[in-house]
Amino acid sequence: MAMFWKAVALGLLVALGPALQGRGAEAQGNGRDKKQVSGDATMFLGQEREKWRPLIHTTVNLTDISSIKSSFQLRTFDPEGVIFYGDTKGGRDWFVLSLKDGIPLMQIYRSGMYVSVAGGAKLSDGEWHTLEVSNHGDFVILEMDGGNKLVVGMHPAEPEEALSGELRLAVGGVLISTDHMIVPVEPRFDACVRQGSWLNLSTPWETDAEELWSCYQHLRPGSYFSGAGFAIFNTSGGNNVLDIDKSERADAGFDIDTHAGIKVELLGDFSKMDGTILSIKAAGQEPTFTLTSNNNTEEVTFTFGEKEYSMKAPLRKLEIIFQSDLIQLRTDKSNITDLSPIQVGHSGYLEKWRNGRLGLGGLLGESEDEVGSHFLAGCLEKIQVQGKDLDLDLAVKHKSITSHSCPA
Repeated sequence: MAMFWKAVALGLLVALGPALQGRGAEAQGNGRDKKQVSGDATMFLGQEREKWRPLIHTTVNLTDISSIKSSFQLRTFDPEGVIFYGDTKGGRDWFVLSLKDGIPLMQIYRSGMYVSVAGGAKLSDGEWHTLEVSNHGDFVILEMDGGNKLVVGMHPAEPEEALSGELRLAVGGVLISTDHMIVPVEPRFDACVRQGSWLNLSTPWETDAEELWSCYQHLRPGSYFSGAGFAIFNTSGGNNVLDIDKSERADAGFDIDTHAGIKVELLGDFSKMDGTILSIKAAGQEPTFTLTSNNNTEEVTFTFGEKEYSMKAPLRKLEIIFQSDLIQLRTDKSNITDLSPIQVGHSGYLEKWRNGRLGLGGLLGESEDEVGSHFLAGCLEKIQVQGKDLDLDLAVKHKSITSHSCPA
């Protein structure tokens, strides 16, 4: 069993090491579709790719591994995402390190036995945290900031054969079916890693990316829209209402109360935003509602059908309340008289929420190909629907956005 734990520990130590030193690593061609990654790169784990696909990966012989201790630094505001994966025997035995609710989580499958353990302080506070991993006999120890420790141990009832063969390693994704995981984890991770102290492996890492994205030097909480893409949510939850911040699907599942209605709350410096903040539409129809911001005029405009309602003043907070027969717009500025309620006259428009799509950071297209336009450039510090934070990592489509951080 000690050999397996050594492989697991080494996998964790090796996987991140070659990728955490320096900034903005370039990926070099190797004559195949994959690109080779330099061993001294800082990595932004939220770089765009297929949902579960690792950002980088490699395969090494277990005989090439000798050290069982290493450390790295992690910085994120994102409470959930996959950091590292390693396996032996072609994926029959595996290990995953991730964050769940901001807390480190280790999941392991070995010889028909599943183990998961989570603990320690929350690491999703936007500060740099040092993590050290070491192997001691049948135990793997994850130490955080020189204090809190997370310990996992397994001891077999029968002697095990010496472990040999290859170890597959991946950063930012997994190489097995996610159905095998004990605790479901959203893989997308708006996080950065750096300053690794690692093993001396000569095996190159491979990536599908042309180059690795660098990390913001300084960041603050929020969702950053670059002006080149947006996020799309399905709002059709039917009777199977899902919590928007816990769903494994991108069906927002808004619980529509015809009396209380639907409340959307947005927080940020609207004078520094430019483009479409949100749009709502039903299948096969033009957008019913849009909210846009113009950073030249510092004007925020809400459009309902052919009618436009503008707020021309610096804003930090905006609430939109959709009720059965009216829509209310509320701001945080005492010098602005909130607009009179927009009379709707019928509750049928709420069906756009029950059977439609919500676009954040872009104008939804007329077709169902998820192609948008008029994308937003700027930072939304908070996005809430029905009083719950909306996690952009759960979107059907997620392009050119950092879900939990903005450059400071």
